This record gives sequence, C-alpha cells and structure tokens, in this order.
Amino acid sequence: MSYEAIAIIMFACMMMMMMTGQRIFAAIGFVAVAAAIPLWGTGGFNIAFSASMKLMTWYPLLTLPLFIFMGYVLSESRLADDLYKMFHVWMGPLNGGLAIGTILLMVLISAMNGLSVAGMAIGATIALPELLKRGYDKRMVTGVIQAGSSLGILVPPSVVLVLYAMIARAPVGQLWLAGVFPGLMMAALFILYIVVRCKIQPELGPALPLSERNVSMSEKLRLLRGGMLPFVIFAAMMIPFVNGWTSLVESSAIGALTAVLAAVFKKRFSREVFENSTRKTLAISCMFMWIILAALGFGAVFDGLGAVKAIEGFFVGELGLGPWEILILMQLSYLLLGTFLDDTAMLVIVAPLYVPLVKALGFDLVWYGILYTITCQIAYMTPPFGYNLFLMRAMAPDEVSLKDIYISIIPFVFVMLIGLIIVMAFPQIALWLPNYVYGK
Repeated sequence: MSYEAIAIIMFACMMMMMMTGQRIFAAIGFVAVAAAIPLWGTGGFNIAFSASMKLMTWYPLLTLPLFIFMGYVLSESRLADDLYKMFHVWMGPLNGGLAIGTILLMVLISAMNGLSVAGMAIGATIALPELLKRGYDKRMVTGVIQAGSSLGILVPPSVVLVLYAMIARAPVGQLWLAGVFPGLMMAALFILYIVVRCKIQPELGPALPLSERNVSMSEKLRLLRGGMLPFVIFAAMMIPFVNGWTSLVESSAIGALTAVLAAVFKKRFSREVFENSTRKTLAISCMFMWIILAALGFGAVFDGLGAVKAIEGFFVGELGLGPWEILILMQLSYLLLGTFLDDTAMLVIVAPLYVPLVKALGFDLVWYGILYTITCQIAYMTPPFGYNLFLMRAMAPDEVSLKDIYISIIPFVFVMLIGLIIVMAFPQIALWLPNYVYGK
C-alpha cells in the first residue's frame, strides 16, 4: 500500500471516530499510534513518548495556565461589571452606544483571557439583559455579543495562537503581537457597522433616556476610575514584555498576579473565587495539553509518510495552482470545516498538512496563524454547529430564539470576511508590530 493511501485512511479513520462522539485528543492520538505501529514496528510507540517529551520541555507552554487563570479570576470576581457600568454611562447617549460599549468590553475581556468563552459568558449575563431592557433589537445585540466574544481567540493572549505556535513551531510572542492590530481592526469594523446600522435604523439601538443619562461628571469620573482597573492589569502585563524587560512566561505570571491583586483590592477575592478559578484553569489547561500531545503525534506520522509533499505536488503539479490560489482554497476549507468542528479540532486535523505547505509556498507562518485565527472566528459563528451559536442559545433568555441567533450573525460574518480579505491583502497589518518589537 502506498504512503498516500495510508495517509488518506488515517484521515478517514480519524474523522469517523470523531463522528462517533469520541474525544478529539483520543481520536487523533489513537489513529497516530495505530498507524505508526504497522509502519515502523514497536518503535511506533515512541511517537507518543517523543511528542510528550517535546510538549513538556516547551517552556512557553507555561503561559497557557497562567493566562487562563488570570481570565477566570477576572470573570469569577466580577471585575467586568465595573467596566460595563463605565461604558454604560459614557456611551449610552449615542444611538447604538451600549452595543459599541459591549464591543469595547469584549476587546478588553479578550485581552485578559485568551478564550471566547469568557467574553460570551460576560456578554450574555451582563450586557444582553441590559441591552434588551433598553429596547435594543434582540437580533442585533445577540450578533454583537457573539462577534465581540470571538475576538478572544485573536487578541493577545490568545490560547488558540499558543496551540498554533506549538504545532507550527512558530514563536508565541510574535503571534500574539501579530494579533493586536487585526484584532483592533476587526473591533473597529464591528463598531463601524453598528454606527452605520443605527444611523439608518435608530430604533435598533436607541439612546438611553434622559433620566439615565443625567449623571454628574463626578460620578462619571468615579466610574471611569473603577473601570480602568482592567487597563492597568493589561498594561502591567504587556508593557514589560513589549519593551523586552520580561519574557513571555514572566509577563503571564505578572498578569495572573496583578489580576489576583486587583480582586483583593476590590475585596472580591474569596476562597470560592480562588477554588473556581483554579479548577476551571486546570480543566481547560489539561484539555489543551492532551490535544497538543495528540496533534504532535499525528503530525509526526504524517511527516514520516510524506503526505505534505504529496499534497503540494497535487496542488502545484497536477492542478497547476499558484501559491495564492492554494492559500484561498485552504481558507475556504477552514470555513467549511468550521460548520461542524471547533477551532481546536480544525487546527489539529489540518495543521499537520497545511502548515508545512504554507511554508513551502513561501508564506510567513506568523501571518498565516492570524489568517487561520480569523477564519476560526468566522467558523465560531457559522451554522449548523457554530460554537458561539450554541453558547448563546444556552445563555440567552427565552425571548431570543435559535432562529434569532442564527439570523443575528449574518451581517457580522460578512464584516469578518471583509477583515480576513484586508489582512490577506495587506500582511503588514499583522506583521508590522512583531517585526518592530523583535527587530529592535
């Protein structure tokens, strides 16, 4: 049997196992080891051992639990409540102002968590009831929260980019910096859409009534000071890293410690907050480590089979496609996979094939990591199995139907596609900051 046929059988077996409801890491890891044994004998067992050693000695992986812990401390201690009150008072007088404030809230939550789940939870429990109570269109606001929470996997410290860095052997620090401007650009595009839409249809996002806007300047400044605490946490974490004073791992430790101190300062750091944050951090971190371990083993077998060179030969030789045409096909395949897989599953299934191919075609792996992440953002919101769609359904009140949720994401998906095209056309949007910082 040819190596190409073995690679196809591996891929098919893995997909079949995942369709039966098996855990992602179990399906991928089992197929990797099961294929390695008949290919290389009992030495195939070393695939898993080698992958685990590589994982445990990868120093930047320490950032994963530290940033996740920081995000859960902020979420469990409800520090985001103060932030939303600040946006509520300052942005409320504008048509669509609370929706704009929600996007800004999501950007800051993303910059302190690295996962979309935290942003979705905070948006659905804090922002959504307030927006609906004040007459905002339910379809627009559910779309706002879903789109805003998706920024969590693009804005640093993105956990998804850590996984990509491990599989692609790319520097985490450069990937995080590369996500800054695309993430801010995406948020700006969301805000631009809200402003234009509410200008045309003011009834979708009415301004706050005068009774709620009648807040003294001293009260506004007090809320501004209270809401600035998350900015302080982010600055304490990122400024030393960008200036080269600390390493990536040291910055993540500073972020986690600063979040704890902020919760203590606000008198919201209880034993319950600590236990919940620690348990959730352990669960998420272990899940991601098992997935990375399985992906490394699967990728090692695929490298040994030469599957990547076969795919490259098929696209370039037999089909005669150019590098950009192949890249666009890859992004389209991610969009298709995203209709029934989450971002982690897509990464570990396709990255062993696509990352070496991207490198062979001459594209920058850091830039491609950002393209992949933006595509994952879109996949989070595309039916029938968009991750954010089901999270919103679980958290939204009964008046918001599944149909409302599905319709709400349509304009935001188009906005994100525009953002993806912009970053593809102008790679320096992603690459300028890491080149500037690491070129010092």
